[in-house]
Formats: sequence, C-alpha cells, structure tokens
Amino acid sequence: MQHSQLAPFPDDLPFRIVSKTIGQGAYAWFVICLASLMSSKTNHDCSIKRACPVKSDNPIFAVKFVHKEYASRNGRMTPRQLQLEVTLHKHIGMHENIIAFYQTGENSIWRWIAMELAEGGDLFDKIEADEGVGEDIAHAYFVQLINAVDYMHSKGVGHRDIKPENILLSADGNLKIADFGLATLFRYNGKEKLSVSLCGSPPYIAPEVISRSTRDHAKGSGYRADLVDIWSCGVVLFVLLVGNTPWDSPTEESYEYCEYLKSKLNPKDELWARLPPGAASLLRGMMHPDTTQRLTMGAIRQHPWVDRETTFLAPDGRLANPVRVATNMFESLHIDMTQDPMSISQPKPSPSSALNGAPMELESVAGQKRKRQLTGPEEPIEEPVDWDGPPRLTQEYSQPRTRKGLRQSSQQVYQEQLLDEPSMSQFSATPSVPLSRTQHAQRFGDIVPPSSLTKFFSPWSGDLLAQLICQSLELLHIQSTPEPVSDGFDDAIVLRIRMRDDRNCPMSGVIVIQNISEDCTCAEFKKSKGDPLQWRRLFKKVVILCKDAVIKPEDQSQ
Repeated sequence: MQHSQLAPFPDDLPFRIVSKTIGQGAYAWFVICLASLMSSKTNHDCSIKRACPVKSDNPIFAVKFVHKEYASRNGRMTPRQLQLEVTLHKHIGMHENIIAFYQTGENSIWRWIAMELAEGGDLFDKIEADEGVGEDIAHAYFVQLINAVDYMHSKGVGHRDIKPENILLSADGNLKIADFGLATLFRYNGKEKLSVSLCGSPPYIAPEVISRSTRDHAKGSGYRADLVDIWSCGVVLFVLLVGNTPWDSPTEESYEYCEYLKSKLNPKDELWARLPPGAASLLRGMMHPDTTQRLTMGAIRQHPWVDRETTFLAPDGRLANPVRVATNMFESLHIDMTQDPMSISQPKPSPSSALNGAPMELESVAGQKRKRQLTGPEEPIEEPVDWDGPPRLTQEYSQPRTRKGLRQSSQQVYQEQLLDEPSMSQFSATPSVPLSRTQHAQRFGDIVPPSSLTKFFSPWSGDLLAQLICQSLELLHIQSTPEPVSDGFDDAIVLRIRMRDDRNCPMSGVIVIQNISEDCTCAEFKKSKGDPLQWRRLFKKVVILCKDAVIKPEDQSQ
C-alpha cells in the first residue's frame, strides 16, 4: 500500500519535497526536502533551526513521514512510542556520528520528522557479503560506531536496534547511526532503570534481551540497555570483518551459538577463523553472555585492537582519507560468475529459531501493552515504485558522430557510457574504479555513489529479462509475478520480493526492470526492509543465475 493510498501528505508543510521516495519502512517513507524550517510551524523547539527561503536550493535534509493510524493499527508503534522516538532523538543532541534531529510536526494523520540527510547512503551497501572489509577500514568504522554509542549512553539513551540497516554514511564517508524507534532512556537524574521490552533483530540482539524480557504474560527481570548495545556493536564489527553474522539468534536453537558457548567463546568454525586475533579477543569480550563479564565502553577503548595507531582516522575521529577508503571498498565489491549460486548462503543454518514468531511488547502505554513481532509486521506496506529510475543512455556524448551510421554510433556511445557506470565494475575479473570517477575525486561520494550497486544491465528486452529473473527466483524458492508500472517509470516492470532471508529475518523490496535504450535494459534491486548484506547476497545469486543476460565490462571493451 503506497502512502497515496493511505492519505495525501499534509499540504501545509514548512518545506518542499524535492525527491521521490529514498527509503521506506513498515509504516514510514523517507523523502529529500528543501525548506525553511520555522519554529512557528510546530509546537516543538529545535536545537538547530535552519532558516532560508522555501524556494532556496539549500539546506537539503531527509524527512520521515509516519502514518499514525496505520502504525498504531498494525502494532508497529503507538503514538506514545512515536513521541518517545522524537523526544529521545532530540535529547541526544549533535554528534558527528549520529544523524541529527532537526524538527517535527504532525496533523491528524501524519507525523513528520526532519533530520540530517545521510548523503553517503548505507554503509553496508558498500560491503561485499561473505567477505567484509579490510581490518583497518573495519577498525575505523568500529571506532566511529563506538564513539556514537558511547555518546548516546552518556545522555542516558540506549539504542537497542544497532544493526546494518541503521548505519549510514555522510557525504565524506563517515559513519552515522540512525533510527531511534526502539531507543529507551535508561538513565535519568542519576537513576538507572532496566528494560523489559523484547526488541531488535535476532542476529544482533544480546541473549538477555530474550531471557529477561516480558513476554507471554511472564514478567521479565529486565536487562541493561547500554550492555545490549555493546553486544550489538560486537556483532556489527564481526560483520564488518567477515561479511556475515556469527549466528541467526543467540539461543539454544542456533547451532552456531551453541558451538560458541560449548567452546567457551572460542569456536573453530570458518567465520571465526577469518578474524584477526586481536579483533577476536575484543569480540569475545563484547559478546560475553555473562553481562557481569561483558566489556564496558571504557574497557573497549583500552583494548589493544581499538587503541592503536591508524592512518585511516584523523585526530578528530573522521576518516583521514575518504577517497582511499572509498576506493578500497569499491574495488572489493565483486561477483564471481563461475560460483555456484546455491553455495552463497549462511554456513550451517539453524533448523528453527526460538524467535520465529515470538511476540514482543513495547513499553507500557497508559497501562496497556502492544504486542509486535521481533522483526516487525509480516505484511509491511507494499513497496512504492516512485523511486528515481536509472538514467537513460543518451547520444549526447563527447564522441563525434561517425559516418558508419546512427545505429553503430549509438551502440558505441552506449558502450562508453556503461564503462563509466560504477555498478559495472563488480562484474569484472579485476574490479576497479572507472577512470572518469578517479580523475577529480575529492570526496568519498566521488568514488562510491550513495545508491546501492545492486543492479545490472542486459541486452535482453524487459519482458524476456523479467521472465528470466522470475525463473531464477523460483530456483531460490521465491515467488514473484511481473507487474507493469505506470506511475514513476516509463516501460518498467516490477517484481515484488517478500521473503525470509538466510537468517530467518523478514526481507522485502522490488526489482525494477526498465529499458534505458533501444538495446539496453537495467534491472535494479531496491531493498525496502531487511539486512543490506542479505539483500546483496540475494542479488548475487540472481545475477549468477542470469549471467548469460548480464552485460560485463569485458563485453564492452571488445
């Protein structure tokens, strides 16, 4: 269900929307806006006020729209929980590694939240599934993550949902934590309280969130929100280093987690074997099931793997050389077309999960509790198709026309444009940044685009390519029917994806298939909900199954 099917956006917004949808959750939409955010427009003060003419081209920021009735009706978020998200995000204040809160407003239908735009996109869109990033880059982003979480904790706020989906990048490639929908105030006026809500994503939550939460009419003993954040940061570091989570959930139903406990936190499986020794020691301390032995923030900062010299971070905590980091990450994205697509999956998956279908409760609201699924509702709002589509290949290019005819000239132009397309590199035997992007690169985004690179180009027609992709999805036990789209794209076909990923977490999105020239079609995989690395893993499987229809750089250079 699109937002236009629920209700139109408010018509008295103190800003103008300048983009189509850039992101979507189970009950919210994100758009890019230009604005003059005047305090008189809402009943809330703002720690930062941006004043400029409404018709100005800056500042640019993101706005989250939440349909209040839909969110409440589907058990995803009560009005009080939504207000708490706004209050805590505002309370945290400004930090280099946290998405800044600007302002909020509402009418009877919608709540909008204006915030800093993460111009660099999602961090984990730039990381290869099952491979991760280099140790020094992982160290740099981990330090920025810890800086942000430590700052939140100093304000008494626990995030409780730290995972790749909520880790974004600035235009210069610096880490930004987002989404405070599950945040809680665990310390106020010197007094601390325990949390009892079962919340988070199964692969990233701490075991005590499950064992000490209130559910199934049983009152839980409670857990410390700051300590569960430390556990989640450990899992994120693990994923940065190896491109995979250590388990699907920290329960006895998880084979990998049981091995972790039986081995006294020193498993011998292939993922742990790939960790640098210093990082492995740190992770065992951060992901200790006994909360009394889990590393504190102070101990984490003093750990030798964290407190070491690095050329990737400047003294102020920002990336010292964003272009270098971006180039390294970009050239690590690679799809091996000879690989068996069925082998691209989690090792030894658990046959079941204790969290599959387990109810979760939000904090008490006026004496009532609202149950929800641990990873959100199974039937999210149908993904909109109003994203900006891929640019059409044009003949307006620097190369002069030849006398060999328009068609041959057009094909040459298209080939040269595709060679400059960033997403093409991942299909090369030796991935590299296009020369056109390196010549004048000064920022992270000059090398790595903010959008996901989960797309490919094909000489096949849209109809034939849609059929091939559907057949590939069927081999992966995913059902999807091609749908023509008349709103937002010309000559486009959409395949909707709704599934459980390899870690048994819900994942959804769309595959948009669009003709961008007479001889070229683009298939773009756009995630709506789920783990970015799991979405890329799906993309890789489909690409390999469709490899005969995929244009590769080597094809263009011949």
